[in-house]
Amino acid sequence: MKKVILLLAGLSLTSCKKESGEFDVVKTPETPKSELLAKASTFFKSVSALPEENISQEKIDLGKKLYYDKALSKNGTISCNSCHNLATYGVDNKSLSEGDTKQLGDRNSPTVIYASLHSMQFWDGRAKNVEEQAKGPLLNPVEHSIPDAAFLEKKLRAIPEYQALFKKVYPKDKEPITFDNLANAIGAFERKLNPKSKFDDYLDGNESALNDQEKKGLSSFIENGCITCHSGPALGGQMFQKFGVYGDYAKLTGSKKVDKGLYNLTKKDGDLYMFKVPGLRNVEKTAPYFHDGSVSSLNEAIKMMGKLQLNKDISDEDAKNMAAFLKTLTADVDAKYKN
Repeated sequence: MKKVILLLAGLSLTSCKKESGEFDVVKTPETPKSELLAKASTFFKSVSALPEENISQEKIDLGKKLYYDKALSKNGTISCNSCHNLATYGVDNKSLSEGDTKQLGDRNSPTVIYASLHSMQFWDGRAKNVEEQAKGPLLNPVEHSIPDAAFLEKKLRAIPEYQALFKKVYPKDKEPITFDNLANAIGAFERKLNPKSKFDDYLDGNESALNDQEKKGLSSFIENGCITCHSGPALGGQMFQKFGVYGDYAKLTGSKKVDKGLYNLTKKDGDLYMFKVPGLRNVEKTAPYFHDGSVSSLNEAIKMMGKLQLNKDISDEDAKNMAAFLKTLTADVDAKYKN
Protein backbone atom coordinates (compact mmCIF):
# COMPACT_ATOMS: atom_id res chain seq x y z
CA MET A 1 0.00 0.00 0.00
CA LYS A 2 2.88 2.37 0.86
CA LYS A 3 4.38 1.72 -2.58
CA VAL A 4 1.13 2.69 -4.28
CA ILE A 5 0.88 5.91 -2.24
CA LEU A 6 4.48 6.84 -3.04
CA LEU A 7 3.97 6.07 -6.72
CA LEU A 8 0.84 8.21 -6.88
CA ALA A 9 2.61 11.06 -5.05
CA GLY A 10 5.51 10.86 -7.48
CA LEU A 11 3.17 10.96 -10.47
CA SER A 12 1.31 13.89 -8.92
CA LEU A 13 4.55 15.80 -8.34
CA THR A 14 5.72 15.12 -11.88
CA SER A 15 2.39 16.25 -13.21
CA CYS A 16 2.55 19.49 -11.17
CA LYS A 17 6.04 20.26 -12.39
CA LYS A 18 5.02 19.74 -15.99
CA GLU A 19 1.87 21.82 -15.58
CA SER A 20 3.65 24.73 -13.91
CA GLY A 21 6.32 24.62 -16.60
CA GLU A 22 3.73 25.33 -19.22
CA PHE A 23 3.22 28.78 -17.71
CA ASP A 24 6.88 29.68 -17.16
CA VAL A 25 7.97 32.87 -18.93
CA VAL A 26 10.72 32.03 -21.36
CA LYS A 27 13.05 34.96 -21.86
CA THR A 28 14.02 35.37 -25.47
CA PRO A 29 17.31 37.03 -26.27
CA GLU A 30 17.14 40.66 -27.43
CA THR A 31 17.20 41.17 -31.17
CA PRO A 32 20.79 42.09 -32.01
CA LYS A 33 21.36 45.57 -33.39
CA SER A 34 22.27 45.90 -37.03
CA GLU A 35 25.82 46.98 -37.75
CA LEU A 36 24.59 50.45 -38.75
CA LEU A 37 22.51 50.98 -35.61
CA ALA A 38 25.34 49.72 -33.42
CA LYS A 39 27.72 52.15 -35.09
CA ALA A 40 25.23 55.04 -34.91
CA SER A 41 24.72 54.37 -31.20
CA THR A 42 28.41 55.02 -30.56
CA PHE A 43 28.24 58.50 -32.09
CA PHE A 44 24.74 59.74 -31.29
CA LYS A 45 22.40 59.74 -28.32
CA SER A 46 18.62 59.66 -28.24
CA VAL A 47 16.82 62.39 -26.32
CA SER A 48 14.96 59.52 -24.64
CA ALA A 49 18.18 58.62 -22.85
CA LEU A 50 18.72 62.09 -21.42
CA PRO A 51 17.96 62.61 -17.72
CA GLU A 52 14.72 64.43 -16.96
CA GLU A 53 15.41 67.83 -15.44
CA ASN A 54 13.44 68.58 -12.29
CA ILE A 55 11.94 72.00 -13.05
CA SER A 56 8.74 73.26 -11.46
CA GLN A 57 5.79 73.91 -13.75
CA GLU A 58 5.46 77.41 -12.28
CA LYS A 59 9.00 78.28 -13.40
CA ILE A 60 8.40 76.83 -16.87
CA ASP A 61 5.19 78.84 -17.21
CA LEU A 62 6.93 82.03 -16.10
CA GLY A 63 9.75 81.37 -18.56
CA LYS A 64 7.25 80.87 -21.37
CA LYS A 65 5.46 84.14 -20.54
CA LEU A 66 8.75 86.04 -20.55
CA TYR A 67 9.85 84.33 -23.78
CA TYR A 68 6.82 85.67 -25.63
CA ASP A 69 6.62 89.10 -23.95
CA LYS A 70 7.59 92.11 -26.10
CA ALA A 71 7.98 94.11 -22.89
CA LEU A 72 11.46 92.56 -22.81
CA SER A 73 12.55 94.99 -25.53
CA LYS A 74 13.09 98.72 -25.02
CA ASN A 75 10.48 99.84 -27.54
CA GLY A 76 8.18 96.86 -27.05
CA THR A 77 8.53 95.63 -30.63
CA ILE A 78 10.14 92.19 -30.27
CA SER A 79 10.22 89.19 -27.94
CA CYS A 80 12.58 86.22 -27.76
CA ASN A 81 10.11 84.45 -30.03
CA SER A 82 10.48 87.10 -32.74
CA CYS A 83 13.85 85.73 -33.84
CA HIS A 84 13.44 82.23 -32.38
CA ASN A 85 9.88 81.52 -33.47
CA LEU A 86 8.61 78.26 -31.99
CA ALA A 87 5.90 78.14 -34.68
CA THR A 88 8.70 77.71 -37.24
CA TYR A 89 11.07 75.38 -35.40
CA GLY A 90 12.75 78.05 -33.28
CA VAL A 91 14.00 80.32 -36.08
CA ASP A 92 12.71 83.16 -38.26
CA ASN A 93 14.16 81.66 -41.48
CA LYS A 94 15.98 84.92 -42.26
CA SER A 95 19.68 85.33 -42.96
CA LEU A 96 19.87 88.07 -40.34
CA SER A 97 17.19 89.12 -37.86
CA GLU A 98 15.70 92.54 -37.30
CA GLY A 99 15.95 93.92 -33.78
CA ASP A 100 13.98 96.39 -31.67
CA THR A 101 15.48 99.33 -33.58
CA LYS A 102 14.81 97.70 -36.99
CA GLN A 103 18.55 97.25 -37.43
CA LEU A 104 19.83 93.86 -38.62
CA GLY A 105 22.06 91.69 -36.45
CA ASP A 106 25.49 90.48 -37.54
CA ARG A 107 24.83 86.73 -37.42
CA ASN A 108 22.10 84.25 -38.19
CA SER A 109 19.72 83.45 -35.32
CA PRO A 110 20.09 79.73 -34.51
CA THR A 111 17.17 77.63 -33.34
CA VAL A 112 16.41 77.65 -29.63
CA ILE A 113 15.00 74.10 -29.87
CA TYR A 114 17.58 71.63 -28.47
CA ALA A 115 19.86 74.57 -27.55
CA SER A 116 20.00 73.34 -23.94
CA LEU A 117 21.82 70.23 -25.20
CA HIS A 118 24.75 72.35 -26.39
CA SER A 119 27.81 72.89 -24.21
CA MET A 120 28.03 76.53 -25.25
CA GLN A 121 25.80 79.20 -26.80
CA PHE A 122 26.13 81.79 -29.60
CA TRP A 123 28.23 81.30 -32.72
CA ASP A 124 31.33 82.31 -30.73
CA GLY A 125 30.42 80.23 -27.68
CA ARG A 126 30.59 83.19 -25.30
CA ALA A 127 27.73 81.92 -23.10
CA LYS A 128 28.00 78.62 -21.25
CA ASN A 129 24.28 77.74 -21.11
CA VAL A 130 20.80 78.86 -22.16
CA GLU A 131 20.34 80.87 -18.96
CA GLU A 132 23.44 82.94 -19.65
CA GLN A 133 22.53 83.17 -23.33
CA ALA A 134 19.12 84.65 -22.51
CA LYS A 135 20.81 87.74 -21.07
CA GLY A 136 22.85 88.57 -24.18
CA PRO A 137 20.18 89.61 -26.72
CA LEU A 138 18.26 91.59 -24.07
CA LEU A 139 21.17 93.97 -23.50
CA ASN A 140 22.33 94.01 -27.11
CA PRO A 141 21.71 97.49 -28.60
CA VAL A 142 20.84 95.99 -31.99
CA GLU A 143 18.56 93.25 -30.65
CA HIS A 144 16.29 94.00 -27.64
CA SER A 145 18.16 97.26 -26.95
CA ILE A 146 17.53 97.22 -23.17
CA PRO A 147 20.03 99.80 -21.74
CA ASP A 148 20.94 97.73 -18.68
CA ALA A 149 19.64 95.09 -16.29
CA ALA A 150 18.27 97.67 -13.83
CA PHE A 151 16.12 99.21 -16.59
CA LEU A 152 14.40 95.88 -17.30
CA GLU A 153 14.02 95.00 -13.62
CA LYS A 154 12.28 98.33 -12.95
CA LYS A 155 10.03 97.82 -15.97
CA LEU A 156 8.88 94.35 -14.85
CA ARG A 157 8.50 95.33 -11.18
CA ALA A 158 5.87 97.83 -12.28
CA ILE A 159 3.71 94.99 -13.62
CA PRO A 160 1.54 93.43 -10.83
CA GLU A 161 1.22 90.10 -12.63
CA TYR A 162 4.98 89.68 -12.75
CA GLN A 163 5.25 90.65 -9.08
CA ALA A 164 2.98 87.73 -8.17
CA LEU A 165 4.53 85.22 -10.59
CA PHE A 166 8.15 85.91 -9.62
CA LYS A 167 7.28 85.79 -5.92
CA LYS A 168 5.68 82.38 -6.40
CA VAL A 169 8.65 80.95 -8.32
CA TYR A 170 11.39 82.58 -6.19
CA PRO A 171 9.75 82.80 -2.72
CA LYS A 172 13.03 82.96 -0.78
CA ASP A 173 14.30 86.06 -2.57
CA LYS A 174 13.76 89.41 -0.87
CA GLU A 175 13.37 90.92 -4.35
CA PRO A 176 12.23 88.13 -6.75
CA ILE A 177 12.28 90.20 -9.94
CA THR A 178 15.94 90.28 -10.86
CA PHE A 179 17.79 89.99 -14.16
CA ASP A 180 19.31 86.68 -13.02
CA ASN A 181 15.93 85.20 -12.10
CA LEU A 182 14.45 86.37 -15.38
CA ALA A 183 17.18 84.60 -17.35
CA ASN A 184 16.84 81.55 -15.09
CA ALA A 185 13.12 81.28 -15.88
CA ILE A 186 13.60 81.68 -19.64
CA GLY A 187 16.31 79.02 -19.52
CA ALA A 188 13.98 76.67 -17.62
CA PHE A 189 11.39 77.03 -20.39
CA GLU A 190 13.98 76.41 -23.12
CA ARG A 191 15.15 73.25 -21.36
CA LYS A 192 11.76 71.70 -22.12
CA LEU A 193 12.22 72.16 -25.89
CA ASN A 194 13.80 68.80 -26.69
CA PRO A 195 11.18 66.84 -28.69
CA LYS A 196 11.68 63.27 -29.87
CA SER A 197 12.39 62.74 -33.58
CA LYS A 198 12.17 59.77 -35.91
CA PHE A 199 15.93 59.34 -35.55
CA ASP A 200 15.54 59.08 -31.77
CA ASP A 201 13.03 56.30 -32.36
CA TYR A 202 15.66 54.55 -34.47
CA LEU A 203 18.35 54.99 -31.82
CA ASP A 204 15.90 53.59 -29.26
CA GLY A 205 15.91 50.33 -31.22
CA ASN A 206 13.15 50.67 -33.80
CA GLU A 207 15.17 49.98 -36.94
CA SER A 208 12.13 50.29 -39.18
CA ALA A 209 11.83 53.96 -38.17
CA LEU A 210 14.23 54.82 -41.02
CA ASN A 211 13.69 53.79 -44.62
CA ASP A 212 16.45 52.51 -46.91
CA GLN A 213 17.41 55.92 -48.29
CA GLU A 214 17.60 57.43 -44.81
CA LYS A 215 19.82 54.57 -43.67
CA LYS A 216 22.06 55.09 -46.69
CA GLY A 217 22.29 58.75 -45.75
CA LEU A 218 23.14 57.89 -42.15
CA SER A 219 25.86 55.53 -43.36
CA SER A 220 27.28 58.20 -45.70
CA PHE A 221 27.17 60.77 -42.89
CA ILE A 222 29.26 58.48 -40.71
CA GLU A 223 31.62 57.17 -43.38
CA ASN A 224 32.39 60.63 -44.81
CA GLY A 225 33.52 61.77 -41.36
CA CYS A 226 30.74 64.27 -40.61
CA ILE A 227 30.56 62.73 -37.13
CA THR A 228 33.96 64.25 -36.29
CA CYS A 229 32.09 67.45 -35.38
CA HIS A 230 28.40 66.54 -35.58
CA SER A 231 27.88 63.88 -32.93
CA GLY A 232 26.36 63.56 -29.45
CA PRO A 233 22.72 64.19 -28.51
CA ALA A 234 22.45 67.44 -30.51
CA LEU A 235 24.61 66.25 -33.44
CA GLY A 236 26.89 69.18 -32.76
CA GLY A 237 27.03 72.11 -30.36
CA GLN A 238 29.96 70.73 -28.38
CA MET A 239 33.07 72.24 -29.96
CA PHE A 240 34.64 74.96 -32.09
CA GLN A 241 35.81 74.32 -35.62
CA LYS A 242 37.39 76.48 -38.29
CA PHE A 243 34.92 77.24 -41.06
CA GLY A 244 37.00 76.59 -44.14
CA VAL A 245 39.63 74.06 -43.10
CA TYR A 246 40.33 73.38 -46.78
CA GLY A 247 39.49 76.71 -48.39
CA ASP A 248 37.99 80.17 -48.20
CA TYR A 249 34.40 79.69 -47.04
CA ALA A 250 33.20 83.00 -48.51
CA LYS A 251 34.13 81.93 -52.05
CA LEU A 252 31.78 78.95 -51.85
CA THR A 253 28.99 80.46 -49.78
CA GLY A 254 28.97 83.81 -51.56
CA SER A 255 29.04 85.58 -48.19
CA LYS A 256 28.80 89.35 -48.56
CA LYS A 257 30.84 89.91 -45.39
CA VAL A 258 33.74 87.82 -44.07
CA ASP A 259 33.22 87.09 -40.38
CA LYS A 260 36.39 86.20 -38.46
CA GLY A 261 34.43 84.23 -35.86
CA LEU A 262 35.91 83.64 -32.42
CA TYR A 263 38.87 85.85 -33.36
CA ASN A 264 36.62 88.89 -33.02
CA LEU A 265 36.29 88.05 -29.33
CA THR A 266 39.77 86.78 -28.42
CA LYS A 267 42.04 88.45 -31.03
CA LYS A 268 44.06 85.22 -31.11
CA ASP A 269 45.35 84.13 -34.51
CA GLY A 270 44.43 80.52 -33.76
CA ASP A 271 40.79 81.53 -33.40
CA LEU A 272 40.52 83.02 -36.88
CA TYR A 273 37.31 81.78 -38.59
CA MET A 274 36.52 79.53 -35.64
CA PHE A 275 32.81 79.07 -34.91
CA LYS A 276 30.76 76.88 -32.64
CA VAL A 277 29.71 73.76 -34.53
CA PRO A 278 25.92 74.04 -34.90
CA GLY A 279 23.64 71.21 -33.87
CA LEU A 280 21.86 69.55 -36.79
CA ARG A 281 18.54 68.69 -35.18
CA ASN A 282 15.69 70.29 -37.17
CA VAL A 283 18.22 71.38 -39.81
CA GLU A 284 15.59 70.65 -42.48
CA LYS A 285 13.47 73.48 -41.08
CA THR A 286 16.09 76.04 -40.04
CA ALA A 287 17.42 77.42 -43.34
CA PRO A 288 19.23 79.56 -44.34
CA TYR A 289 22.45 77.98 -43.12
CA PHE A 290 25.80 78.91 -41.60
CA HIS A 291 26.65 81.82 -39.28
CA ASP A 292 25.57 84.40 -41.87
CA GLY A 293 22.60 82.59 -43.38
CA SER A 294 24.31 82.66 -46.77
CA VAL A 295 23.06 79.31 -48.13
CA SER A 296 19.41 78.30 -48.43
CA SER A 297 19.69 74.76 -49.90
CA LEU A 298 20.36 71.87 -47.52
CA ASN A 299 21.85 69.73 -50.30
CA GLU A 300 24.20 72.55 -51.30
CA ALA A 301 25.17 73.15 -47.68
CA ILE A 302 26.09 69.46 -47.35
CA LYS A 303 28.29 69.59 -50.45
CA MET A 304 29.94 72.81 -49.30
CA MET A 305 30.72 71.29 -45.91
CA GLY A 306 32.26 68.29 -47.63
CA LYS A 307 34.54 70.52 -49.67
CA LEU A 308 35.43 73.07 -46.98
CA GLN A 309 35.71 70.82 -43.94
CA LEU A 310 36.59 67.37 -45.31
CA ASN A 311 38.25 68.17 -48.65
CA LYS A 312 35.78 65.82 -50.33
CA ASP A 313 33.56 66.17 -53.36
CA ILE A 314 30.23 64.86 -52.06
CA SER A 315 28.27 63.36 -54.96
CA ASP A 316 24.74 64.51 -55.73
CA GLU A 317 23.44 61.09 -54.70
CA ASP A 318 25.33 61.11 -51.40
CA ALA A 319 24.14 64.64 -50.66
CA LYS A 320 20.56 63.64 -51.45
CA ASN A 321 20.78 60.60 -49.17
CA MET A 322 22.41 62.56 -46.34
CA ALA A 323 19.72 65.21 -46.64
CA ALA A 324 17.11 62.45 -46.34
CA PHE A 325 18.83 61.25 -43.15
CA LEU A 326 19.06 64.76 -41.71
CA LYS A 327 15.33 65.19 -42.24
CA THR A 328 14.75 62.34 -39.76
CA LEU A 329 16.05 64.77 -37.11
CA THR A 330 12.98 66.96 -37.55
CA ALA A 331 10.71 67.20 -34.51
CA ASP A 332 8.27 69.88 -33.47
CA VAL A 333 7.79 71.04 -29.89
CA ASP A 334 4.59 70.31 -28.00
CA ALA A 335 1.76 72.67 -28.88
CA LYS A 336 1.53 73.75 -25.23
CA TYR A 337 4.86 75.55 -25.61
CA LYS A 338 3.63 77.64 -28.53
CA ASN A 339 1.93 80.95 -27.93
